[in-house]
Amino acid sequence: MSYVDGFITPVATAARERFAEHARVAAAIVREHGARRVVDTWGEDVPAGERNDIAGAVRLGADETPSFGWIEFTDRAARDTFGEAIVTDERLAALGLPPFDVSRMILGGFEVIVDTGRGAAPGFVDGFILPVRMTHRADYVALAEAASPVFLDHGAIRHVEAWGDDLPAGETVDFRRAALADEDETVVLSWVEWPDRATRDRATPLVMADERMANLPTPLPFDGKRMIYGGFAMLNEK
Repeated sequence: MSYVDGFITPVATAARERFAEHARVAAAIVREHGARRVVDTWGEDVPAGERNDIAGAVRLGADETPSFGWIEFTDRAARDTFGEAIVTDERLAALGLPPFDVSRMILGGFEVIVDTGRGAAPGFVDGFILPVRMTHRADYVALAEAASPVFLDHGAIRHVEAWGDDLPAGETVDFRRAALADEDETVVLSWVEWPDRATRDRATPLVMADERMANLPTPLPFDGKRMIYGGFAMLNEK
C-alpha cells in the first residue's frame, strides 16, 4: 500500500516566490532519497469554518497564506528509510531557514486507501482533512470508492484518500487538533487534483448535484462538521 507524508504550512504571503524556490530545491533532494512525488501548493480558496478550518489548524496570521503539500512513497518502509536519510543530508541545512514558521507546520504520515485516476500534471488541488472513527475504516473506504467516479466524471484527474497512521503530537498544532479528533478517531487526509481552477469551479456544483452523491452509503462514517478544506494552486511538483 502506498504512503504519503502530508503537510499544511503557514507561509508569509509576501514570501510566495521564496517559498516556491525553497520547495523546488528541497523537492529535488527529497526525490533522491526515495520519494516518488513531491507537491507544494498555495492557498487560493480557503474558507473559514464555524468550529475549525485550515487557518486555525496552523494559527494563520493575517499576512500569511496556507500551503497544502505532500510527499508520496511506495510504502511506509520507503518513507521510514527516507526519514532516516534526510535528517543527515547537509544540503537541506545549506538551504538556510525556510520561509515559514516551522513550529506551526502540521505534518503526519498516512496510508493511502483510495487512489483513482491518473493524468496530466494538475493545476489546482482541493485538500480535505477530517476525523473518522478507527472502527469505521471499511465504511469510509466504501464511501470514498463510491464518490471517486463522480469527481472523475466531472473533470478531476485524480482522487486520493489517505488514512492517518503516524500523527505526531505538536506543542501547539497537529493534524489531530486540526480535525478536533477524539481518542477513538484518526485523521484522513484527502485531495482531488484538477487540471486548473476553472475546471474545478465549474465541476463543484455539478458534483454536488450529481444524483450519485445523494445515493452514497449512509449514515456518513465521519463528522462533516469537523471536516476542513480548501482550494490550492500548484506551486511545485517533482
